[in-house]
Amino acid sequence: MSFDPSTLKYDAAGLIPAIAQDAATGEVLMMAWMNAQAVARTLESGRVTYWSRSRQSFWVKGESSGHVQELVDFRVDCDRDCVLVTVRQTGPACHTNRRSCFYTAVREGEEVELMTPMV
Repeated sequence: MSFDPSTLKYDAAGLIPAIAQDAATGEVLMMAWMNAQAVARTLESGRVTYWSRSRQSFWVKGESSGHVQELVDFRVDCDRDCVLVTVRQTGPACHTNRRSCFYTAVREGEEVELMTPMV
């Protein structure tokens, strides 16, 4: 069965959450948004492409920073309303220069920073 990006369940703005996970370690790196065209571009190019809500434009991860996400696998969840991209990440995934966007934990009611920016 061939895959058609239009069969995914997008929100009212035409977007679907995309979780990026390191293919080697399983670490969750980030969450961003894709529209049907970003899904298609990702699958065609092998470079993960998101939709930037703030810029209202496509965002090829690493295009300007060099922190590229090379697609390893593309998965659709059971409800077809979220996708998981497993990637080979070059450099930090987070715009704060950290390996992951999920660098803050809440433990015993306190925020704890789990990682500092990469050098």
